[in-house]
Amino acid sequence: MSFRRRIAIASASAVAVAVLLASLLVYLLTSQQLRSQVDSQLRSRGRNAQQVLRFLGAAQPQRVGLAARSVPQGPAELPAPAGGAVTSRGTPRLEPFSLSGKLPPNPGQVRGYQQVLTSDGSIVARSAPGVTLPIDARTRRLSKAGGASFFRDAQVHGIHLRLLAEPLSGGRVLQLAQPLTEVDSLLGRLRLILLLLGAGGIALAALLGRIVAGAAVRPLKRLTETTEHVAVTQDLSQRIEPAGVDELGRLAGSFNAMLDALEGSMSALDASVHAQRQLVADASHELRTPVTSLRTNIEILQRQGGEVDPQERARLLADIVEQIEELTLLVNDLIDLARGEEPRLDTEELRLDLLVHEVAARARRRSTDSRLSLELEPTIVKGVPDRLERAVGNLIDNAIKYGHKGAPLEVGLRAGELTVRDHGPGISSVDLPHIFDRFYRGADARGRPGSGLGLAIVRQVAGQHGGTIVAEQAAGGGTLMRLRLPYEAPPAPNDRHIGAGHELVSATAGKP
Repeated sequence: MSFRRRIAIASASAVAVAVLLASLLVYLLTSQQLRSQVDSQLRSRGRNAQQVLRFLGAAQPQRVGLAARSVPQGPAELPAPAGGAVTSRGTPRLEPFSLSGKLPPNPGQVRGYQQVLTSDGSIVARSAPGVTLPIDARTRRLSKAGGASFFRDAQVHGIHLRLLAEPLSGGRVLQLAQPLTEVDSLLGRLRLILLLLGAGGIALAALLGRIVAGAAVRPLKRLTETTEHVAVTQDLSQRIEPAGVDELGRLAGSFNAMLDALEGSMSALDASVHAQRQLVADASHELRTPVTSLRTNIEILQRQGGEVDPQERARLLADIVEQIEELTLLVNDLIDLARGEEPRLDTEELRLDLLVHEVAARARRRSTDSRLSLELEPTIVKGVPDRLERAVGNLIDNAIKYGHKGAPLEVGLRAGELTVRDHGPGISSVDLPHIFDRFYRGADARGRPGSGLGLAIVRQVAGQHGGTIVAEQAAGGGTLMRLRLPYEAPPAPNDRHIGAGHELVSATAGKP
């Protein structure tokens, strides 16, 4: 079952329940009102009848009793009231009599049936010779023990009657009945009208529910069509125009945001796959040269055996060692690049100035003829120590490699910016935009040892830590590298142990 049909059925069901409850409430209230009017009429007749009986009992108590006993066939009709027709002896003439008297009925009042019975259940008077009102156990208890009047329904000769039992003096009970034929007929017509109205209301609710459901699910239909289109065509550029600020509009906005994120992820994935393929191609090209050279030298040694000149042998072995070192450096750089793509969780707060000082000290030990000068401001950064150490080491090694021997090399750290400046030939304007690309080596650097990945690793580390790396042509010659990292305020003067066991050092360190 479709969502639209479920909404239509749910709305039609809700309206149907509301219509049924309203119809039931109208029917019950109308029935209660009509019965209440009948009950009021019966009570009014009961009060009139008691007044007549009290009048007759006070005027001719014995004659009324004689008249009642003079009819042996059954219950006598009540005698006419005082002032009515009399015999030649002056006694009242027996005639059919209504306890409500000869007065005309009140407006809206319907004449019914009356009946008087004694405490033993005998009927002593009734208004219609052929109609005997039913006597139940409650009516007998009322005639014997007295009590309050009550109403009940009864069927007499197929006529639905409403009965009122009123206690009288002397252990008698007055029963008044009024037909409910008109009430039942009116209620029957009301049931038919309510039934037709309910059926029409439900049908109209179903039609309107279908229309409303169609309008409600139209945004969902567009969303479904867009989703199916994206699933089939892999076209992530599709978007849904929000229809408003309601839940469906928010759903459309969320779906568009999801498509934006997915499109960005797919673009990043495509770029990553392209970069990986390019890395594999570049690595294969870079590995081919030292591997080929190694194979050639080893084959020469293998073919000549012991007949190789000692000097030639030493040269070949030196080339083999150099090529193995080049391969080792290349493999290590590739591993660093691959690991750099992984998310790192081992970040910590560290003193960048102390880390730079240690890296510079190791560089001095490896290159004793370099003139390293340091001017480091205490700086706290948050990052991965070994990755930052590798980036700083690459910058200093690169400056030592391409700087002139004996020329000064200046390393500074201020306001989160690490500067490394050499006094070498510098970088040409053609090579400057590409020196941070993987395996890129300028024309002046192709004859020097190296993998072409050192500065690419620096750029990767800077990006991982939210920083940047730029290269500039320094004034007066040489190259200036600027590594900018997010930093915190400098440590307090008495803070001598920040980071991994580093101690505070002086701001300036000269040649060892």
